[in-house]
Amino acid sequence: MKTATPPIVVSSLDLERIEALLESPAYRQFPGAEALRAEIMRASILDPKDMPADVVTMNSTVKVIDEGTHEEHQLTLVYPRDADGDPGKVSVLAPVGSAILGLRVGETIRWPMPGGRQVALRIAAISYQPEAAGHLHR
Repeated sequence: MKTATPPIVVSSLDLERIEALLESPAYRQFPGAEALRAEIMRASILDPKDMPADVVTMNSTVKVIDEGTHEEHQLTLVYPRDADGDPGKVSVLAPVGSAILGLRVGETIRWPMPGGRQVALRIAAISYQPEAAGHLHR
C-alpha cells in the first residue's frame, strides 16, 4: 500500500475501461489488480472534457523523477494489452502505473517496489494527455 496518498482524479472513460479490465477473467486476479481497485475507489471522477491538463490519465506520456536517485524517466501509462515490452510503456496494473494514475504535475507518490525498496516518484511534466489534446474518445 502507498505510504502517502495524494488525491487523484480519473476520467469517467478511463474508469469504465479500468473497471472492465479488472472484471475480465484475464486480469481479475492479476498481481496489482487489488492496488488498482483501491486507487480507483478513492478517485474523484470527471468527464473527459473536464479533465485538467496537469493530471496523468490513461495513455498520457509523463516525465517522472525518482527523488532518491534523481533519475528522469519518460513513461506512457497504458492498458496491459499495449504494454509491449517497450521500457517507456508502463501498464496501469504495474505498481508504478497504478501509482501515477490520477496524479497532478508536481505531486510525489511513495510506492513500494519489488524487493522491499521504496521509490518516491514526482510527476515533473506531462508531454501528452489525450484529454488536453482533444482525444476524448481514444
